[in-house]
Amino acid sequence: MEKTNPAWWFLFAAHNHKILVLEESASVSVPLIVDPPSIGLSTIREQHLGTLAGVDCYCAEVSEKNPLPPKSVFSGLREIHGLLPEPLFAIAMKALHLLDWDETARYCGCCGRETVPAREAHARECPVCGMMVFPRISPAVIVLVEKDGQVLLARGTRFKTEIFSVLAGFVEPGETLEDAVHREIEEEVGIKVRDVRYFGSQPWPFPDSLMIGFTAKYAGGELKIDRTEIVEAGWFHPEKLPNIPGTVSIARRLIDWFVESKRQEDTPPGP
Repeated sequence: MEKTNPAWWFLFAAHNHKILVLEESASVSVPLIVDPPSIGLSTIREQHLGTLAGVDCYCAEVSEKNPLPPKSVFSGLREIHGLLPEPLFAIAMKALHLLDWDETARYCGCCGRETVPAREAHARECPVCGMMVFPRISPAVIVLVEKDGQVLLARGTRFKTEIFSVLAGFVEPGETLEDAVHREIEEEVGIKVRDVRYFGSQPWPFPDSLMIGFTAKYAGGELKIDRTEIVEAGWFHPEKLPNIPGTVSIARRLIDWFVESKRQEDTPPGP
């Protein structure tokens, strides 16, 4: 596709998930340029993502060895949430997902030959055996459990800092989402839940998850922690929470919703 007009370019450093952003006082943006060579950058791989308000959007990997344009840095997506306008941030999440998939789908899983972009689908195709490889999405459930006005939070072994969050886990083959909720909660902390309700969802491109949020009520059992994945867990009052995740995640949305709903319950009705 010939490039003649300025487009939004989501440029990621090769192999480290960091995006090139332009720092503008208290906010950041992505380059609005004709192409990366116009600002001195060469691309390793690139894809067209569609349009935003009529403006084309592209993603690409670039080498970190290239000198960066003035007032630009590579930054993690988590760090720029809230600084980058939401429409651009959503496309940046998609871009990271697709670049990672494009790299890991380079070779056919059936015959081992190198794949090529498919002509009539957003996929990669094996030119020898014809196998089609579409972008992978790995569904995971994330659940806020409530008991007597308190929320269940746990600290996982993967957290480097003492951050507590709601419980989550990947959906296994043959499971419904609700099955996964019940199984994950019982496996990780040993309790049963009821009244499982859908809350919302969030793409999570680290590297290819779709987080599907639920709320649930405590149904029985004593907390018994699976030390393989969980370091500690407990019930917390909404006004006495430990360190919790940042606002970029659906985990924080669930916790914020719980805190606000309890405050509304405690607020006496007006005259």
